[in-house]
Amino acid sequence: MKHIIIVEDEVFMREELEEIFQKAGYLVTCITEFSQVVEEILQLTSGLVLLDLNLPGKSGFQICQELKQKCTFPILILTSRDQMKDELQALHLGADEYLTKPCRSERLLARVSNLFRRYEGRSNLLEGLGYLLDKQTYTLYIRDQSVILPQNQGKLLEAFLINRNEIITKETLCNVLWGTTEYIDENALQVNLTRLKKNMKVLGIPQKIEPVRGKGYRMEEINIL
Repeated sequence: MKHIIIVEDEVFMREELEEIFQKAGYLVTCITEFSQVVEEILQLTSGLVLLDLNLPGKSGFQICQELKQKCTFPILILTSRDQMKDELQALHLGADEYLTKPCRSERLLARVSNLFRRYEGRSNLLEGLGYLLDKQTYTLYIRDQSVILPQNQGKLLEAFLINRNEIITKETLCNVLWGTTEYIDENALQVNLTRLKKNMKVLGIPQKIEPVRGKGYRMEEINIL
């Protein structure tokens, strides 16, 4: 069953939307606490995010940007803000659709259905900062170009994208590459990590792999001043 995640702070509107989608056969999750919206959504395995812009705490713009940096969920903005500058900003931050309230339920359901169709072919894709990785072929798509990574580099990048912002141990990385942790060849691991880091730099990926002393490695965003 396809999943809709509603991020709307106005209770009457949220309940109305929930009823519309449940009647249309969707599984619906409503976010009702707004202090950790992104974290709550990332705990879900899949879904389409229906996102208001005027929210307590973080704005919908911030939530949209953070989600697009961390997951591949489609995002449909549904808001009372009907200014062109707001729509352009939301689309620039990665929103897939932008609708203004009030909106007929037929139009909303049609846009949602269309978004799900558009994303059906992306189940094999992992999303990084400004790029996509096909986890079947290890093809990396960035700035209108595609690059096929060597298998070991693709496996490593996939592991870092799946475990976003988390420390990955050397043992885990060795298991990713060779399917075992029994005979850890740290030098071979370093060679593969170095090659991946070099490729990421050449391609202009705004993330880097850094060692965490005594624990393993983590991929972090590059801060550009």
